[in-house]
Formats: sequence, structure tokens, C-alpha cells
Amino acid sequence: MDFIDKNIQNYAELMTTKEPDYLLELNRYTHTNVLKPRMLSGHLQGRFLATISRMMQAEYILDIGTYTGYSALALAEGLKDHGSLHTLEFNEEVAEVAQRFFKQSPYSNSIHLHIGDALQNIQKAGEQVPHWDIVWIDAEKSEYAAYYDLCISKLRKGGLIMADNVLWSGKVVDEKALLNDEDTKHLHQFNLKIQQDERVSNLLLPIRDGIMMVQKL
Repeated sequence: MDFIDKNIQNYAELMTTKEPDYLLELNRYTHTNVLKPRMLSGHLQGRFLATISRMMQAEYILDIGTYTGYSALALAEGLKDHGSLHTLEFNEEVAEVAQRFFKQSPYSNSIHLHIGDALQNIQKAGEQVPHWDIVWIDAEKSEYAAYYDLCISKLRKGGLIMADNVLWSGKVVDEKALLNDEDTKHLHQFNLKIQQDERVSNLLLPIRDGIMMVQKL
């Protein structure tokens, strides 16, 4: 996903509000102790998620793909009082890390972690809320379309679904990758699916590895 000029990335982070201390600690811990730390949302994307959540005045948020919890904690910054965020993770080992950092954060009572198959837990979490204000998708790329289909009916009018990695290191415009890489194929098909969905308005942002923003009309 490192296809944006590093100097531009560093400058953007320098000119962006600092991440809270508990997220900075999580950032450092993940890069030191956990496999594939590039999966972490990180400073710039985290501030983007927090800003969107505050702008939406979110009450109910679904985070598909917890990893070590950075995206969930960033999104939780915009929660209304008594709001809730449900986050889904298949890997028990990284879920334990996330849970530890959730408990140390200001949002320990607002974040609910579900461990197991995401497709099943999307339905279970959805039964606990009247609607979703924001859905963040950052899990199995082959399942993006299925996640979307399960969430769109529960998303309130004006609500947002956002999907990460939709540029896939630029591979979505690489003809060879589209032919030979399954994740690239799935992500391109997902982008086309969103573009053709008349129920929504969508915007693909070239932030980090690409974020597809979808607003329900």
C-alpha cells in the first residue's frame, strides 16, 4: 500500500492533529509486537475516521475487522453519549490485544468486541442496535460485497459505509493483477458494485490505500 510518496505522507501527518496518547501507544505496540503492522489504520487514517464519526454524530457504529483496535478507538471518538460501537475480529490473539487497549481507553464501556466469523457476527451485532450510522469495512477482501449486502439494509438514511484498501496498492488499475490476483479482482468487483448501486452516493478517496465512502440516499 506504500504507493503514496513518503515525503507527502510525512508532511500530511505533520500537518494533522496528533493522535491521542492511548492510540500512539497502541500504534507503537502493534509495530513492535504484532505481525503485519501495516494493517493498522495509523495516524492519518485514524484522524480521518475520528473526524467523520464526529461529523456524523454517530450513535451506532460497526467496525468489521478489529485487528488491534486502532480503527475502533478512532471511530469511537465521535460516539454520542450512550452510543455503542460493535467491532468484529476473527483472530483471537489480536482480539486480546485490542480488548486490553479498549479497557485502557475512555471508551471501555462503549466498545463491544465480537470474536468469530464476521458474516455471522454482523447479523448478531445488528440485532442489538436499531440501525447503523457508520460501517467501517477492513477485513477479508473476498467478502467485501457480502459485508456490504448484510449492512446496507440496516444503515440509516444518510448513514455511511466506508471500505478500506479499495485501491489495493494501485493493483486495481493493473491489468495483470486484475487477471491473476484474486483479492484485486474482488476489490475491483466491489468498487463496480458500489458504483452501480442506485441506492447510494459514493466517493472513492485516494487516502492511504484507498477508501470507498458510500452514503445511503
